[in-house]
This record gives sequence, C-alpha cells and structure tokens, in this order.
Amino acid sequence: MTTRTWPRRLMTGLYWFVALQFALGAITKYWPGETFAGPPYSTQFIEWGYPSWMRFVIGTLEGLAAILLMIPSRRTRFLGATTLVFVLTGAVTTHIINHDVLAESWAAPTYLIISGVLALVDWPADWRDLLRTATPSAARAAHSTE
Repeated sequence: MTTRTWPRRLMTGLYWFVALQFALGAITKYWPGETFAGPPYSTQFIEWGYPSWMRFVIGTLEGLAAILLMIPSRRTRFLGATTLVFVLTGAVTTHIINHDVLAESWAAPTYLIISGVLALVDWPADWRDLLRTATPSAARAAHSTE
C-alpha cells in the first residue's frame, strides 16, 4: 500500500461517516415518534418556529446529500457537501435564534465546519463543470486524476 493511498482512504471514510450520519438524520426526520435524541422532530420544528412539515423538506435534503456524498465523484460530493452547508447554516442559525444551549446543539456547527471543508476539497476548477455531462473520455480522465 502506497503512502498516497492512506489520505484517499481517510477521505473516503470521512465522506461515508458524514453520509451515514445524515442518512440517519434524514430517517429520524420522517420518524413519527420520539427519537433517540429526544422529542419527535414534528414537535421540535414547531418549537423552533417552523411548520411541522418542514422536517420532511430538511430530511429529504439530508438524505439526498448523504447519497451524493457516497458517490465517488468530485461533482456529486461537492453538490452533497454544499447542500449540507446550506441546511446546516439554517440549523446553526435556528439554534442561535432560539438560544439553545451548546450541549444540545453542538452537532450542527461541527458538521457545518466538516461539510464546508468537504465542499472546499471538492470545489470545481470551473463552476461550469457542475453542469457538464461527462463523456466517456472525460470521465476516464477525471477518474485517473482523482
């Protein structure tokens, strides 16, 4: 195993860890009853000042981001991490506005930083790369550089 393999495996592990955390978070947003973290999200969203149905929107975005992070492509990982940055910016803002104690809301700022770093790691050289479809030769070239 070469020394270049370890950083790549660590990054892949980090992507999968974050993806699994948000996949679990997405499932709990849809869960009707209490979660292992406390009251149902339907109740929590109302207490935070949002309609109860907003948990489905956030859960869907978290689930989509989790799927995008697991696909080994810089483009999809960038889109997944960027989606999480937007969702988590809203979560951190919500916790600040509601004066939630840090002991109850440490996860949102922590994952916001991690997602921001992941988005920066996968930042495209040209924003138009996000819109281009990969041709077989371009896909091979992109795969060989990753």
